[in-house]
Amino acid sequence: MQSKIINSPIGPITLTAEDGAITGLYFDGNAPYIPQNQSDKETDILNQCEQELAAYFTGNLKKFTVSIRPTGTPFREKVWDALLTIPYGETASYLDMAKHIGNPKAVRAVGGANHNNPISIIVPCHRVIGSNGSLTGYGGGLDAKQWLLDLEIKHKG
Repeated sequence: MQSKIINSPIGPITLTAEDGAITGLYFDGNAPYIPQNQSDKETDILNQCEQELAAYFTGNLKKFTVSIRPTGTPFREKVWDALLTIPYGETASYLDMAKHIGNPKAVRAVGGANHNNPISIIVPCHRVIGSNGSLTGYGGGLDAKQWLLDLEIKHKG
């Protein structure tokens, strides 16, 4: 596994990669301990991810192509796959996501899966809001969540 810390408009981000795929995107201070095993394959994928994030943060990238591999329970992975279906510049509620995965009573569990999303931004958990339209928790903080939503709305056109 290899990691790289990059600067972003919402603060430092730690990227992790293993076996040619991004495995984590963590906001400042939230990254786990990562042993450094250097590999050209990981360096390439980390650099690609950094470039795509830079383009995203300027509004020039609306869909990531970097290879990702989030790892979690089967339920969480199902939720994370569902998050990838929320279009750029749009939002969905936790209830919408629970219905999307075929379990409308799993609203709280969907929230837990969002909270444990290891690849924020690319797996767009910031696009999930409360049923009443309110912002709810986000690993990077509510200011970062609002910034990301505003960025996407501004460049949605």
